[in-house]
Amino acid sequence: MADKNRPLRLGMHTYTLHFFGLGESWGFGKDYYFEQTMSLYELMDRAEKWELDGLQITKVDLLTTAEKEPFSTKNLKKVAQAAKDHGLFLEFNASFHAGSDSRVNCTVEEALKIGYDLDAELVKFSLDILRPRELYGSCMHPEVMRQMADRYDQFQAALPLIEEYGMQIAIENHTDTFADEILWIVNRLNHPLIGTCVDTMNPLQVMENPCDVMEKMLPQAYCCHFSDDIIVVDPLGVHDIGAPHGQGSMDCPKMVTQIREKSTMDKIIFENEIAFKHMDEPIEEARARELAACEESVRYLRDVLKLGVRNRL
Repeated sequence: MADKNRPLRLGMHTYTLHFFGLGESWGFGKDYYFEQTMSLYELMDRAEKWELDGLQITKVDLLTTAEKEPFSTKNLKKVAQAAKDHGLFLEFNASFHAGSDSRVNCTVEEALKIGYDLDAELVKFSLDILRPRELYGSCMHPEVMRQMADRYDQFQAALPLIEEYGMQIAIENHTDTFADEILWIVNRLNHPLIGTCVDTMNPLQVMENPCDVMEKMLPQAYCCHFSDDIIVVDPLGVHDIGAPHGQGSMDCPKMVTQIREKSTMDKIIFENEIAFKHMDEPIEEARARELAACEESVRYLRDVLKLGVRNRL
């Protein structure tokens, strides 16, 4: 039974500062990379100042931690110790075939080894499924399920390593999967270390109701990507535009209540998806807006929603 009044630790997915070259570059086609202007260690300093409890990081972030062999056990142990020194937990975020930034791609075994050496609390995977063009009514489409079966085989083959490491696995409803598809693979794997990662905005990408998706996925969730985008309808179409938490179209207090009531998670990972105002916006201006939005989100999540353990000590 979930404790509805339990404290929730507050972490941040490094994609929140992707204009700084953190997390994963996205938006200008395959393997267009933003310059890395903030290191993971500098981000740890900021996270401690912001009184965050943890970070969810990617392979891209680790590139800033060593000139050579950033994924060596020696370097990953150094990163793990730095996180401990800053009072931060770590999670590791992996993809199979990311749509924009192939630097985040891992096999299951590679992601597990990196997560283990980082002393990460869990490893989160997106499945990177190629969907048919017609999204409507495509849940469990044969083209999708053939790919899902391949992902099942990959996780199944890695179960001995998952068990050896005692590593929690969280599979996300990324922008390419329906909630029922994620629950299919989690239920088929049927292992106590394998659960879901619930993203609050991604359901819109496959035309699902975020509230309904959370109701379905939270009971088996080990992780939550917590976003609050603005839904805009204009002559150019329908858009979800990244915004600081509390300023978007989502009911953030209701979502936190759902998390407390429907899951046993003790933490929330927030992410922002700030985009360019226009294609000619200078990157320096975009970075300034992104950082400001991040800080606004932290204040709202900590001071209004009362998330985070560190700031209560």
